[in-house]
Amino acid sequence: MKKVLVDLVVKEVLQVNANCVLLVMASETPFPEVRPGQFAELRIDQTPTVVLRRPISVHSFNAEKNEIGFLVQVVGDGTKWLGSLKAGDKVNTLLPLGNGFTMPVEAGKKYLLVGGGVGSAPLYYLAEELKKGGNEFTILIGARSAKDLYRREAYEALGRVEYTTEDGSLGEKGYVTNHSLLAEKYDYIYTCGPKPMMMAVARYARENNIACEVSLENKMACGLGACLCCVEDTKEGHKCVCTDGPVFSIDELKW
Repeated sequence: MKKVLVDLVVKEVLQVNANCVLLVMASETPFPEVRPGQFAELRIDQTPTVVLRRPISVHSFNAEKNEIGFLVQVVGDGTKWLGSLKAGDKVNTLLPLGNGFTMPVEAGKKYLLVGGGVGSAPLYYLAEELKKGGNEFTILIGARSAKDLYRREAYEALGRVEYTTEDGSLGEKGYVTNHSLLAEKYDYIYTCGPKPMMMAVARYARENNIACEVSLENKMACGLGACLCCVEDTKEGHKCVCTDGPVFSIDELKW
């Protein structure tokens, strides 16, 4: 798949909550094909403590408007710089990187999308594409509390969304794998978020004989498979999450 190195222009910065922003960015030239589940490496400028680019998953993509969206949680110097950007600023970006989610090839299947915290970011673009294809899906998002959830109205505009919070402040209290909607039948599960959550979802999928894909969040420095810092030990040996993933079938993993 074609990759490009391009200076993206910030069109809009939306403050999602106290620690998270949505960057809507555009390119002066048409984007290559971008699939749900892929990511980009954003260069951090004017920050002497940050040398490496930051890998950020694609949250939204609009080929007609030539726009791409990144949901950024501010946790360190690199993401702090991204969070401080203003409309008109430029960010040197390498994209699209990695392998995305497997998209449906036949109608009539029922899909479940499970996200945890900011890990739910790539599921928004996935849900958009599933909706365009006329597929039936439900989104289940878990977080510590209601204030830790992101862009609820945007997700809910796409279809059915359910929530779990550890403190019970929204939706059902507990974890995503305790939610009552898991009593329903699904043909396929996509999940992204904290590794313990994804492992629990994978166990549920195996126990119920449901195909499942997970988007790993191993630390990725180069995004090209050169630095080997994101290696995951799979049933077929060590694989780079940035190039062989970040999306894997649970059948590939030693979970």
